[in-house]
Amino acid sequence: MPARSTPSSFAHAAPRRVLILAAAPAQLLDVAGPAEVFAQASRLSAAPLYDVEVAVVPSAGRQAPTTTSGVQLAAGRPLAALLADRRPIDTLIVAGGEGARQRADEPALRDAVRRLTRRSRRVASVCTGAFILAAAGLLDGKRAATHWSWCARLAAMYPQIRVDPEPIFTRDGNLWTSAGITAGIDLTLAMIEEDHGHRLALAVARQLVMFLRRPGGQQQFSAVLAAQAASSADLRDLVAWIADNLQRPLTVELLAERARLSPRQFARVFARELGVTPAKLVDQLRVEAARRRLEESPKGLAAVAAACGFGSEETMRRAFLRQLGTPPGAYRERFRRPPGRRTSHQTEGHA
Repeated sequence: MPARSTPSSFAHAAPRRVLILAAAPAQLLDVAGPAEVFAQASRLSAAPLYDVEVAVVPSAGRQAPTTTSGVQLAAGRPLAALLADRRPIDTLIVAGGEGARQRADEPALRDAVRRLTRRSRRVASVCTGAFILAAAGLLDGKRAATHWSWCARLAAMYPQIRVDPEPIFTRDGNLWTSAGITAGIDLTLAMIEEDHGHRLALAVARQLVMFLRRPGGQQQFSAVLAAQAASSADLRDLVAWIADNLQRPLTVELLAERARLSPRQFARVFARELGVTPAKLVDQLRVEAARRRLEESPKGLAAVAAACGFGSEETMRRAFLRQLGTPPGAYRERFRRPPGRRTSHQTEGHA
């Protein structure tokens, strides 16, 4: 099979300067995830699209900057050197971790982030890096995301921020914030798509062997992930099967037969293990599938409803209103891709 060629249109006049700033101890993947995504983009384009620098701010009393996993990170240039470098920054990313949560109020760190932001075209945080942006006053009046387990604390400490606990990443003007850890990869892929188009972002996602390249509007938790809490392997497998067969008439009788239980026993065991009825979980899975299609596909609402097993557009509308408080059309208007960009359904499918 011949090697795939990479369009030269991915090239940029000069590499975009990216600075990833982390307060030790940092979450390793918050740093390595975005750095690797940018690096893969350059490799696939055969051109240096991004010039990435990582700087770790050591904490007082520690011999060397560390990550929360114990893996050592080289510190890079100190804050003074970064501030003395007057070159413009294309993208400033503030990583999360224990250091970000505990050291956000350090005056030197806050001041450095403010000053670096003034030279940056766009600014982002990964996971609890949002605490540093918040302490610097950069998120005031903005919509922001962070790791689900720290949303309540961020909202309580900084009530002027509109903390959204659901999406995996948000964008408010030139400020981007992401949910926990791996969500930084999704955020960075979205940046690459903005800079160089959907084809390159999809190619990078494939190179990273990502099952699905998630848009920012996706929830931090999916119904399938929540179902993995079931102690029964048969029920976990059944939920995965349901997610793959949403277009079928998924009656309790059919699901009970697959679970090798009577309908009454199945309904009782299912509700005890998963905390919802079979019908409600099917409804949740169909809404999740419809959300992805509405965000990425240009197909009409009736086609989306049929593909996700709703049977009719009106049934899908009622499900959206129950779960999200908004109809499918309004949801698409809020979360659909910008016009002119090809979607994954129009090219090679999901990564």
